[in-house]
Amino acid sequence: MKAVVITTPGGPEVLKLQEVEDPKLKDDEVLIKVEATALNRADTLQRQGKYPPPKGDSEYPGLECSGTIEAVGKNVSRWKVGDQVCALISGGGYAEKVAVPSGQVLPIPSGVSLKDAASFPEVACTVWSTVFMTSKLSSGETFLIHGGSSGIGTFAIQMAKYLGIKVFVTAGSEEKLKACKELGADVCINYKTEDFVARVKEETGGKGVDVILDNIGGAYFQKNLESLGMDGRLFIIGFMGGVKAEANISFILAKRLTVQGAGLRTRSLEKKGEIVSEVEKNVWPAIAQGKVKPVVYNYFPLSEAGEAHKLMETSTHIGKILLLA
Repeated sequence: MKAVVITTPGGPEVLKLQEVEDPKLKDDEVLIKVEATALNRADTLQRQGKYPPPKGDSEYPGLECSGTIEAVGKNVSRWKVGDQVCALISGGGYAEKVAVPSGQVLPIPSGVSLKDAASFPEVACTVWSTVFMTSKLSSGETFLIHGGSSGIGTFAIQMAKYLGIKVFVTAGSEEKLKACKELGADVCINYKTEDFVARVKEETGGKGVDVILDNIGGAYFQKNLESLGMDGRLFIIGFMGGVKAEANISFILAKRLTVQGAGLRTRSLEKKGEIVSEVEKNVWPAIAQGKVKPVVYNYFPLSEAGEAHKLMETSTHIGKILLLA
């Protein structure tokens, strides 16, 4: 099969489509003939040599995919050859075929094309496992999403609105804020021209928000503590603004705040299976009803993975960038 190989750690130009061996199928896995895979920031870090795949997983990038099942391991009962599916994977999506633990496979949501279904597994599992399963964000609460126009952000806005939550977002351009508004965001803040803490306080009558989903990290840590209300929860899923912060941690005590973080890739098979099952139960119905739609900015062939990475690193896109196998 062909796969996108990271020929040496570096810039987008190191990604090359090459002939490689087919994946070996384990008893509890399915082999998917890939239709599409989607880019995630983690892929750009892996390309630079900063985020290696977990031991034993595929060395090729790609944390999610959609496609058709080509073979099933002998312990697999739910799936059969010919099923159209999408999946959460630990690597290997940038390829024509990928072997996936059967518990991380999902049916294609009703009303979504096979290729666009590749835009959902990683964002749905990330957002559902963090702010919903862990931070217990619920109807009637307020929710601030940093990077509202990202793949994670565009999904989180729609899911939160579906569940009756007031949504605040930050983004860096009027075009991105307009896209967030169209997806249902209630309060859209341009972080380049506005202080998001002041705006959050103003819009909440001085109280602050209940939950923040943060991909910025260090640069926003103190501001996030200030933006949260009593019993607020900060969930950190990225460090685009660095890993170091100086903060007044008395806010955590005074407001009974919870600060948490998590990645998805390094979780156990059991935990990933549990998250995928919760996503199918809670998120898939919202997609089937048309309340949560795929937001895809652009499609590239696998052979142009480098161009797709260049686009992601400009941060001009809104939603997801897909690669078609």
